[in-house]
Amino acid sequence: MKAYSMDLRERAVAACDEGVDTRAEIAERFAVSESWIRRLLQRRRDTGSIAPRPHRGGRAPAYDAAAAERLARAVADDPDATLEELAAAAGVACSTSATDRALRRQRITRKKSR
Repeated sequence: MKAYSMDLRERAVAACDEGVDTRAEIAERFAVSESWIRRLLQRRRDTGSIAPRPHRGGRAPAYDAAAAERLARAVADDPDATLEELAAAAGVACSTSATDRALRRQRITRKKSR
């Protein structure tokens, strides 16, 4: 989700500074939550800026380039292996979902034989 624009932030803060409407009315006018307005004013009070904080990135992927290559080799060696076995063969401690997503990114399909 993207951060609200600086224009919206400036208009919301200006409306709060006017003091004519309540925060609930301002939130309704700009289609934002009251808590967002409260946090915006708190950020301005604490830091002097209403700019959004930078995105922190998120969790690092379980399969980097080397692990993805090991995974592809593991599938080539044993096409009937389960996702847990493939993750162990690739040397990655992760969920089966992460292994499945790594296979999909590499466009490796797995049809198990009976």
